[in-house]
Amino acid sequence: MPMSQTDLEAALKAGFPDAEIEVTDLAGDGDHYRARIVSQAFAGLPRVRQHQLVYAALKGRMGGELHALALETSAPA
Repeated sequence: MPMSQTDLEAALKAGFPDAEIEVTDLAGDGDHYRARIVSQAFAGLPRVRQHQLVYAALKGRMGGELHALALETSAPA
């Protein structure tokens, strides 16, 4: 069962409560999303570590309920 955009946004907001989050359904199928996340949690971290934090916030749903997620992560300017 695909993950709904609402569920994805809720999981990301739970993991990054201070963040500015924008989620886009890329294919209209509930399986391919792009997420832009701006959070202080990413300050000073390399991109790979930022993405690992996002995957951790999804609590194992990546690769199961969620097939593809293009990430844009950054700390606030």
